[in-house]
Amino acid sequence: MLFVCLLASLVAAVGQAPQKAANPGLRDEALREAILERFSKSKVASEGFQVYVKGTTATITGKTDVVQRKAAATRMAKSAGARQVINKIQVSKEGRERASQGIRRARVKSAADPR
Repeated sequence: MLFVCLLASLVAAVGQAPQKAANPGLRDEALREAILERFSKSKVASEGFQVYVKGTTATITGKTDVVQRKAAATRMAKSAGARQVINKIQVSKEGRERASQGIRRARVKSAADPR
């Protein structure tokens, strides 16, 4: 008898439509704040990136002179709970050149090292 009651309640629960959140904007703002909190604890804070959230998708905009900060911002947004990140951060020409020079130096060092 108990099994029949449990089975009936399970079937009734499966047939119900999932309930929507009362105000999804509150969740968006909470995720945005979580992302900005992570930014504030890193060097990314100095860049002043803008964060916009809709659902579980975060869009990050801004400019930087450090290539690595673009990727760091994406990782921090995902670790804060964003399922998808649209990264529109622009890296300056100087930043791209510095990054490519660092790669060239690393290649030269490794080519000279006979290990």
